[in-house]
Amino acid sequence: MSTLPLVLMTHTLPADWIVSLEGKCQIVKGPIDATEMDITLYEHLAEAQALFTLLTIQIGKNEIDQAPNMRVISNMAVGVDNIDIATCTQRRIPVGNTPGVLTEGTADLAMALLLAAARGLPQASLDAREGRWKTWSPTGWLGKDLNGATIGIVGMGKIGGAVAKRAMGFGMRVVYYDPQTKDISQAESCSFEDVLKKSDFISLHVPLNSQTHHLMNQQAFDLMRSDAILVNASRGSVVDTDALYKALLDKRIAGAALDVTDPEPLPPDHPLLTLQNCLVVPHIGSATRNTRRHMAELACENLLAGLQGRRLPYCVNPEVYERQS
Repeated sequence: MSTLPLVLMTHTLPADWIVSLEGKCQIVKGPIDATEMDITLYEHLAEAQALFTLLTIQIGKNEIDQAPNMRVISNMAVGVDNIDIATCTQRRIPVGNTPGVLTEGTADLAMALLLAAARGLPQASLDAREGRWKTWSPTGWLGKDLNGATIGIVGMGKIGGAVAKRAMGFGMRVVYYDPQTKDISQAESCSFEDVLKKSDFISLHVPLNSQTHHLMNQQAFDLMRSDAILVNASRGSVVDTDALYKALLDKRIAGAALDVTDPEPLPPDHPLLTLQNCLVVPHIGSATRNTRRHMAELACENLLAGLQGRRLPYCVNPEVYERQS
């Protein structure tokens, strides 16, 4: 029996992404396409000393209680809403995440969604493929200009700030709402309600918590301009899906472009997928080769630090180091 610590990895990842773990631990891996924690991993929870998790796997009190030897949980994501942080903190288990490395990729994707929705690219491409493009038309496939338009950014953290820089490069005016004081050059801080009222585009970049759950609800959509477009590259549950569907169906807003949804993934027969003014992509904000590899490498750094009794480079519950038993 190996004396190396046992690590449970919820998904199988490319070997060169996790090379830093070689020789330092035993690893039991779940399937590459897991949507929940595999039964094989449950069988090893009692002896496991670390968890390497992806955002799609829920790690709740039940799983944590079955792992008396757990020393660290490392999430390959910025968000950690899939993990019961309160229970981890009570057990003094540090939880790591991977901020920073996905900022630029996610900001690029948010702008790509905004551009695609603004110019109606999915429908235009479909029309070209299906023979509805007969000739150049002066009134065909008309979209929204970005130059001179106002983008409202909800959540001016690292990703929101990166989106703001890109938007300014397109000649857009930037207004934003963030509950924390920010100093963003050439951007105007506003109330949440004023951001909704003023903006041609709304881009969401907030974490999911009790304050942001269904932040975009019927009341919020009623405040938006009828020609406005919503972009969500944060978390699906920040948006009330039923309210969004009704707002799009009734043309209370012009469109939406979503990298994340609630539920996620949307079932193929979900009504949102029937709407021409709703673009949905499969949570690909960080999906560049370099970004995903760097996320995995940082998650490995957090995991090894926890196993070796060192402070995690990126820890979401640092109070575990401050409280003594």
